[in-house]
Amino acid sequence: MKVRLEVRRIDVCYGAKQIISDLSFSLNEGRIGCLLGPSGCGKTTVLRTIAGFEQPARGAVLIDQQVVSDEGYTMPPEQRHIGMVFQDFALFPNLTVQGNICFGLRGWSKQDQQARVQELLAMVGMPTSARAYPHQLSGGQQQRVALARAMAPKPSILLMDEPFSSMDVELREQLAREVRHILKQENITAILVTHDQNEAFAMADEICVMNEGVIQQHDSAYNLYHKPANRFVADFIGEGVIVPGMVAGGNVVNTELGDISGMVPSGCQPECQVDVLIRPDDIVHDDAAGEKAVVVERAFRGSDFLYTLRMPSGIEVMSLVPSHHDHKINESIGIRLEFDHLVVFPRAQL
Repeated sequence: MKVRLEVRRIDVCYGAKQIISDLSFSLNEGRIGCLLGPSGCGKTTVLRTIAGFEQPARGAVLIDQQVVSDEGYTMPPEQRHIGMVFQDFALFPNLTVQGNICFGLRGWSKQDQQARVQELLAMVGMPTSARAYPHQLSGGQQQRVALARAMAPKPSILLMDEPFSSMDVELREQLAREVRHILKQENITAILVTHDQNEAFAMADEICVMNEGVIQQHDSAYNLYHKPANRFVADFIGEGVIVPGMVAGGNVVNTELGDISGMVPSGCQPECQVDVLIRPDDIVHDDAAGEKAVVVERAFRGSDFLYTLRMPSGIEVMSLVPSHHDHKINESIGIRLEFDHLVVFPRAQL
């Protein structure tokens, strides 16, 4: 498969402050990537460097095997054949939907422009909106027009900087799924920047989790959740708690919740102190279980409750339980462990 984008060991500095450190990743044609991380981690700076708005102090950016940025050269953004969707949509209020989409098609014939506009409006589910103005559209519709405008000239790469952040949670995830479908229809290579993991999971094929200018793990959503590379990824992705344990020998760890079997970090000898990541789906509510825990918090999620449970020692864990098990605060319930993936970190990482 063709490599569409390659970022090679870039450093990016603002004055004397280094924002990005030795960062590398690549993206194949037709894939949707995501830069995911907390505010201030550098993900938008990486996007701006790919677009050509920032120049790396070291390293290089290549699009279709052509160097577009390195220490001594920056190809202007307008020459990179990149589309961008911004946080505020940046639609022209004085232009119709058709006028906005046609903005990137200057040089195309009128007939080709018209055909492309109709094709894109049909694709984004707005076939009759060509003559509408942005102020007449909902936020979701404006987002679709911004996407159509960015896609119109058939860019090599589409860059999206927090494009759904102004919308409520439900609409964000819905739009992320819709945009993914549209991008796949067009076989467009894209990068999404977001701090919202659910948005990333709904849209991306592969995700780079960033912190302090460094990629902590580049992986699928499944592996980020079940096989985090370090404590930061384990804490940032999903919900869960860390409980202390001790290696009993082989691949068995003693915890307050019982003995857990799985892969133990290399170098951990018997009696080695470790920390175990416990996800809500690792704790199963079972009335017949001998182990009991007290409900201290509960969050209704429709089909499930997310219970926060206090163990006899005071350690709190979370459990995702079908919502027909309606337990009250301070009620004691039976629980048991059901691990498919054991995530263990040496205690030295605390």
